[in-house]
Amino acid sequence: MKPIIYDVIIIGSGPAGFTAGIYTCRSQLKTLLIECFIPSSQAVVADWIENYPGFPEGIEGFGLVERFKNQAKNFGLDFYTGKVDNIKLEDKQKNIWQVKSEDKIFHSLAVILAVGAKPKQLGIEGEEAFRGKGVSYCAICDGTFFKDKDIVVVGGGNSAVSEALYLTRFARKIILVHRRNRLRAVPILAQRAKENKKIELVWNSVITQVYGKDKVEGVGLKNVVDQVQSRLACSGVFVSVGLIPNTDFLGGLVKLDDDGYIVTDQAMQTSCPGIFACGDCRVKHLRQIVTACGDGAVAGFSATEYTDRIKGQAYDG
Repeated sequence: MKPIIYDVIIIGSGPAGFTAGIYTCRSQLKTLLIECFIPSSQAVVADWIENYPGFPEGIEGFGLVERFKNQAKNFGLDFYTGKVDNIKLEDKQKNIWQVKSEDKIFHSLAVILAVGAKPKQLGIEGEEAFRGKGVSYCAICDGTFFKDKDIVVVGGGNSAVSEALYLTRFARKIILVHRRNRLRAVPILAQRAKENKKIELVWNSVITQVYGKDKVEGVGLKNVVDQVQSRLACSGVFVSVGLIPNTDFLGGLVKLDDDGYIVTDQAMQTSCPGIFACGDCRVKHLRQIVTACGDGAVAGFSATEYTDRIKGQAYDG
């Protein structure tokens, strides 16, 4: 039986991937999207999104991504769920790519990488041992387990402050630990945190360890200015100190920067012809849902132009 050759395979199911799928399907390209990460997107675990255009009252992250997915489905996007093991050029003469996902092999003329990023770990003593026992990287996933507890949130950016604000729904007290003397979050979020009576800000400090017996009982702190170390009792630690792109599986297929992000041009073309990238996994200045959607639209359009050339259908008028 002759294998199905898709025009485009999209890897990743966040806003960038779904937007790319909407654009390729609207261009009548047979497109497969492989959902390969849990959670599928950082947007899915966002409690409330209030800066996405068209939703003045805000919207839950999961609800917004479901809208993207349903819209893509309506345009005919095919779906498969599985871990992608590798991508390779199977037939150079015919420009056919092979995407291996567990026990399945798919083929396409172009590939769009929309693989996103995952939370960065602190790399400290006790972090891994207490993961799932008080250490978490997702407030919306685990916040309800800490009702009336004292918890620590690590970080000072938008994500960390948003997590801290969300956790005030459950926790008795949130201690927000940041290594600098001011928050990196946008002013409106920073102001909300400073005004919230449940949130205590600990400046110029880092966590050196997580300790406890069967579950988290506290953390070690170090002031980065005077080097004084102390201990802080708590029942949970939520880490929000940045992202790591999900690009390990690419194995040198495309050019990456020193932090593992995919290098692209303005057309979302990577260093490898026929491979495009969009969203949080690529080198960019701002990682937001709205910029991921913009990337996805460009990647979908560029992949359409590329496949049209491969098939001899390019419009030159």
